[in-house]
Amino acid sequence: MLTQDDVRRIALAQPEAYEADHHGMPSFRVGKKIFCTIHQDRPRTMLKLDPEDQRNLAEGRPGVVEPVPGFWGKNGSTFVWFERIDEADLAGLMRMAWAQVASKTLQANVLNGIHKGG
Repeated sequence: MLTQDDVRRIALAQPEAYEADHHGMPSFRVGKKIFCTIHQDRPRTMLKLDPEDQRNLAEGRPGVVEPVPGFWGKNGSTFVWFERIDEADLAGLMRMAWAQVASKTLQANVLNGIHKGG
């Protein structure tokens, strides 16, 4: 079962990711854009996904992946219940969220091995 510390570690492993406060919640960003937040009162994280990926994942993983209600969810904000997912799957979703907001230049540098580290 994953914990908030696991989510934090996976988020910070993304290239140029850093942690910052977002309305009292830990958020993880690349550039100035949020790709992940951790909810302190529930075992869930919010990941910023492509809306089509969000729909497919929510259909395929009910009870694990669900759109955030309202406007934010329609734009790809997605809850992932991290106690119900394994680390490899969460790491894959985290990379998708990171790629959703990372600059195209950074993504190309990572793809070409120019950028090192998390």
